[in-house]
Amino acid sequence: QVQLVESGGGLVQAGGSLRLSCAASGLTFSSYTMGWFRQAPGKERDFVSAIRWSGSTEYADSVKGRFTISRDNVKNTVYLQMNSLNPEDTAVYYCAALTGGTYASTKSYRYWGQGTWVTVSA
Repeated sequence: QVQLVESGGGLVQAGGSLRLSCAASGLTFSSYTMGWFRQAPGKERDFVSAIRWSGSTEYADSVKGRFTISRDNVKNTVYLQMNSLNPEDTAVYYCAALTGGTYASTKSYRYWGQGTWVTVSA
């Protein structure tokens, strides 16, 4: 049974930083591309970042230069370091394991975590 558990969300002031973690179990973690998505209230779930098994990374334009994705294949954990946060980053952040398709599409990910809230105050 695959489980993805996010942590590290919270309330932060604009300009601040947070580091999200996603601990995975029940899958061969090192073989999977892992992604981060976010969903603001009333909006669709959007791609944020992805990291392949090789370590290569992808970012949405809106977070490029501010967010950094990384992974630890020993700890079966993927991270999202978020700097220079602004109120537009407020959302529930989800990690997911890609099972087929393009990295930026939610349809490509079969396994999802429960999400963690990030709230950025002005």
